[in-house]
Amino acid sequence: MTMQTEAHTTAGSSGPARAPRRDPRKKSYHVRLGSWWWALPALVLMVIVIYVTTIAGGFFAFTNWSGLGPFDFVGFQNFVKIFKTPELVGSLWNTLFLAVGFLILTNVFGLLFALALNRGLKSRYVLRTLVFMPVVVAPIAVSYIWKFIFDYNGPLNGMMTGIGLPKQNWLASPSLAIWCVLIVMVWQNIGFVMVIYLAGLATVPVEMEEAAALDGASTFRRFRYVVLPMINPSVAIATTLTLIQGLRVFDQVVALTGGGPAGATQTLALEVYQTAFTYQEFGFGAALALLLSLLILIFSIAQQWATRSRSGQEA
Repeated sequence: MTMQTEAHTTAGSSGPARAPRRDPRKKSYHVRLGSWWWALPALVLMVIVIYVTTIAGGFFAFTNWSGLGPFDFVGFQNFVKIFKTPELVGSLWNTLFLAVGFLILTNVFGLLFALALNRGLKSRYVLRTLVFMPVVVAPIAVSYIWKFIFDYNGPLNGMMTGIGLPKQNWLASPSLAIWCVLIVMVWQNIGFVMVIYLAGLATVPVEMEEAAALDGASTFRRFRYVVLPMINPSVAIATTLTLIQGLRVFDQVVALTGGGPAGATQTLALEVYQTAFTYQEFGFGAALALLLSLLILIFSIAQQWATRSRSGQEA
């Protein structure tokens, strides 16, 4: 021990001075000058584009501004008008219907595709690509393709008449139009959700599933008690993103129905656009946008709480 100490002392005296070693258990919270300045332009841009504009929009929600000229502060009058207008309440229900339906159907089908294409099939990579392909196409383009499919003289009604079923006015019927919008939303985004679940399934060890199978667990019980708890973070991410996307639905409604027939597919996002830019009621449109943002925030927080991870519960 003495010899080792002497050797270390000798080497330290003859060689260059060494920097003191940092204890890996201690985290350094020192912010080095000269490094964070590189992020300053992006931070300033983000604050101006996102936060300042959001606060300004929230302010104009309490005014009667038309987009040009002076305005008056009207308090909560815009929000009272929203809940006293039956058409806007209908738009709110349509938005919630599409968001919840989109959340459930997209996640169920996305998870089923992920389980089916996770392992085993030799052609799984080709099938994954085919399922994911609609995601890369613009929503407006996909919607116009489906508008042709749903047309009264389109291929869907042609197939129905071929098997003896009557034609349907898919996009002109108040009871069918909103389901058509929901089908297009789900069809285009199944691949996106499938990729999220595939990433989660890749973290599940095969040995655990095999051990559960050797213990006599059925396929459903292996999924329920082995796979599902391990992909809980993927479930949280997929459900939150699809919920937000469902609440903000706009492109599909504009391309397929324009909010009709008779407001049967009108949503809050479309109301915001029409009120602010078509009817020049910017203050009232800002109130609708603020209401939609609050809905997204509340549902996202509730979604995160409902799908919180097991580690978070233990903490």
